[in-house]
Amino acid sequence: MNNPFIMDKTYKGVDYTINKLAKGEYENCVFDSCAFTEADLSNVSFMECTFLECDLSNVNLTNTAIKECEFKNCKMLGVRFDHCNPFLLSFKFLGCSLNLSSFYNLALKNTVFEDCSLHQADFSQSDLSNAMFENCDLKGAIFESSVLIKTNFRTAVNISIDPENNKLKKAKFSKEGALGLLLKYDIDID
Repeated sequence: MNNPFIMDKTYKGVDYTINKLAKGEYENCVFDSCAFTEADLSNVSFMECTFLECDLSNVNLTNTAIKECEFKNCKMLGVRFDHCNPFLLSFKFLGCSLNLSSFYNLALKNTVFEDCSLHQADFSQSDLSNAMFENCDLKGAIFESSVLIKTNFRTAVNISIDPENNKLKKAKFSKEGALGLLLKYDIDID
């Protein structure tokens, strides 16, 4: 049985916790105010899709392809992006709540996180070269063995990164944000 190919369609206010999203390939589709909480999106392909004000908390993304997708003002708590198909994985997050989400061991070069809450998000072993965290709250976010070359943290807050455990060459920080590089030393700075 072949999966359908859906293009240029808009879905508004659909509750996918009740009506399951058909397995298939979605290209240039818009999902507006849809509920996906704990939905099974495994083996689905999204290319150049936009998600507006959707709740995607705890969705199953096993082998899901996400290519050049944009998420705006979405609630995405506990999402395991590390379960996605890594081939051509690319996305942009604007105004999203990504608390407790996992980006473990992903190639996220040039990824944009803007006005996002990333409390306790896991970026361990991820390549975030040239990524941007604009006005993001990184409280408790985990960076272990991460590649942060030229990553922009200038306007991010609550940064805590161990420079001995991550590659930080040419990463950008504000003066206040740079103090998050010293937290492991438990020192007082006035």
